[in-house]
Amino acid sequence: MPPTLETDLKEIFAKFDQRFDRLEQRLDGMQKDLTDVKLSQAQIRGDIQTLDEKVSGFGKRLENQEFVNRSIFAAVIVTILAGAVKFFGFLPNP
Repeated sequence: MPPTLETDLKEIFAKFDQRFDRLEQRLDGMQKDLTDVKLSQAQIRGDIQTLDEKVSGFGKRLENQEFVNRSIFAAVIVTILAGAVKFFGFLPNP
């Protein structure tokens, strides 16, 4: 004769309900964490885009500054050469 189990089905269903409730709570917590991560990723992307704009602005400023520096350097060289020509008398006197 097979063994018989005497348990109340209400108790078994109550245990299942408790376990499902705990699983639902865990899933809700995980969904909340995922939405937080998605929000932080969106903020990071926005910050990166802002930094890209700033870097491109600095690049343009740097290009302008390099052009000005080259122009000043060329003017200084031309002035030094003109002074040397005049000082050493390479040009005839009028």
